[in-house]
Amino acid sequence: MTPLAGKVAVVTGASRGLGRAIALALAEAGADVVVAARSKANLESTAHLVEGSGRRALAVPTDVTSFQQVEALMARAVAALGRLDVVVNNSGVARVIPVAETSPAEWRQMVDVNLTGVFHGCRAAAPHLIAQRSGKVINLASVMAAVGLAGYASYAATKGGVIAFTRALGVEWARHNIQVNAIAPGWFDTEMSAPAWQDPKVRERLVHDIPARRIGRPEEIGPLAVFLASAASDFMTGQTVFLDGGHSAA
Repeated sequence: MTPLAGKVAVVTGASRGLGRAIALALAEAGADVVVAARSKANLESTAHLVEGSGRRALAVPTDVTSFQQVEALMARAVAALGRLDVVVNNSGVARVIPVAETSPAEWRQMVDVNLTGVFHGCRAAAPHLIAQRSGKVINLASVMAAVGLAGYASYAATKGGVIAFTRALGVEWARHNIQVNAIAPGWFDTEMSAPAWQDPKVRERLVHDIPARRIGRPEEIGPLAVFLASAASDFMTGQTVFLDGGHSAA
């Protein structure tokens, strides 16, 4: 099945982890995919995997904290692939550090990447999506926006901001036939979360908080991303879906 046939998607933070998994899932569903991140080598690897699905791919090294770079990313997607239909704002950074030890620079970095980066993606895509009166935006939040965990206050604040931003923008853009939703992943087996699993005691404690008693696999986020990128979600906007093994519900 190719519910995204003929569509063009941009995925930021696509050089690894959940971003790569989402990019591949969109490609398998029929979309041509523009992948963006700061790591050029890993980004090109993702592009090759997309092409292996039989879809067109374009790798564009991008720093989402720079509006000019994100604006150029969206323009290049349209110029190279002809249109823009889906924007996945996935780029993110996480630091496990108590607030009392967090420097203003570390706080700004998390806000700049995790929250301002989402704004940049939406703002840069706006002219293209509004002009064609259609589009799908998927922002990546986190279960940490709904549950408390020591050391994650700054990260949680940025992801809570993503949820609020998504809700309001979904309302704002509904009249343009653009759906804006978010995915809030729980613990997944990715490079970003790897430090949390290195200590067996920490791993045991974190898994204990997940009713499913396991962490997620990157490929498990793909079907949800495809749903939110497809016509199946046309009557859904401003929502956040928690994909967390029941963590936020416990």
